[in-house]
Order: sequence, then C-alpha cells, then structure tokens
Amino acid sequence: MLSLIQRVTEAAVAVDGDAVGQIGPGLLALVGVEPDDGDAQVARMAERLLGYRVFADAEGRMNRSLADAGGGLLLVSQFTLAADTRSGMRPGFSTAAAPAEAERVFDRLVAECRARHAGAVETGRFGAHMTVSLVNDGPVTFLLRA
Repeated sequence: MLSLIQRVTEAAVAVDGDAVGQIGPGLLALVGVEPDDGDAQVARMAERLLGYRVFADAEGRMNRSLADAGGGLLLVSQFTLAADTRSGMRPGFSTAAAPAEAERVFDRLVAECRARHAGAVETGRFGAHMTVSLVNDGPVTFLLRA
C-alpha cells in the first residue's frame, strides 16, 4: 500500500461537478492498493497517516502529526499510484490490486482512520473519474509505504 500525502490548507474532490469530500487544513492522501495488501498494511498505513509528523510545532519544526494538529484527512483512491513505471513509456498496472480487492482494502483503511481519528475523514468515490483540488501547504509532500 502506498500513500502520497500532501499537507494542505484545503482540499476537495468532486465527481461530475459535485463535491463528494472536502477538508480544511490537514492531509490529502492519494492511496494506491497493491495485490497482497491486507489487514497489516491497512493498520500500518492508518498509523502512518495519522502519526506522521508533518505539521509545525511552536518552533516551526515538523514535529506534530495529524492526530496532534487535529486537521482533516481526505483519502482518495488512486490505482495509478501503484503502477509499474520502471520501463518503457507507458505504465503497467499488474502491480495494482484488482478493482474489487482494492475497493475492499481501501474501505477498510477509511474505516480504520475514522475509528482512530477525532477529526474529519472524507473520501472521494472509488472507481469514479474525480477532480481533486488542493492548496498544498509548504509545499509538503511525502510518499508513504506500509
């Protein structure tokens, strides 16, 4: 499981022009599910999303986590994140989980984050063509692996 996280001042995701998820300050996480991802990867990724220290403390250092800062979390499924891009000029998707499995794992991640986080946890719509907008704060962007 992979998550490309971005610290944001705001982020939103829309489907057919309708907002389906939006947050103020917090994290946007684009999530890619790989074929063998299961409970261990879901638990580890939830822990990392909520605990990774990317927010400033009183001295301006990245020492606070989303759980500490209390911001929102916008989770967006993105199978292209798990693509194989090592060769050629076109991505391969054999390294991404099949859609039904990916949706099941992604839904478990959403549930785990909602159970652990007191702040807002929003999502896009799995499998839909989504428009994601964000204001990256920093910019701060990290690729996490579970």
